[in-house]
Amino acid sequence: MQAQKKQLKQNLALIFFSTLLTASGFAMAETDFASQERLLKARVKNYEQKMDHSAHLKPVDKALEFHGVFYGYLPCKDCDGIKATLSLKQNNNYLLVTQPAKESAREFYEKGKYIWDEAKRTVVLTAKKDLSVRQYRIEDEGTLVQLNSDGTKMPDADDYTLRRSDTVKSREVHIH
Repeated sequence: MQAQKKQLKQNLALIFFSTLLTASGFAMAETDFASQERLLKARVKNYEQKMDHSAHLKPVDKALEFHGVFYGYLPCKDCDGIKATLSLKQNNNYLLVTQPAKESAREFYEKGKYIWDEAKRTVVLTAKKDLSVRQYRIEDEGTLVQLNSDGTKMPDADDYTLRRSDTVKSREVHIH
């Protein structure tokens, strides 16, 4: 019986110390992990301050930002004028709707692609059907002025102006 008590005490002591050792081991491991993580964060922060991240940034295509619906009333030789609606859509697609200002005049549709050139401050439209080209000078983010086919300014440039829909208070809307 004495031997069994002694064996039981030894087993209990062994279990108690192994529990203590295991618990303190996890605490040390957690502390070591936390200090390693803190050190790693400090290294990354220090490294990021010295590094130029501009090489990783995607270049911003300004043409993707330059879109909207532009309205205008253009001069016409055979009529009182032409209502024009130019929609510059994302993915560089455009839709130009024109309608002579006379009774029961039908609308004409032109679809195609556009290129936005920030250096020249122009928008160049290329029609899908006949590959005809139209050019507009960008006065500001809300105003486009049509140019001649060779890219020069028209004599009555103010008459060939399209304004973006959010800058015009009253306009006649084309329903499609």
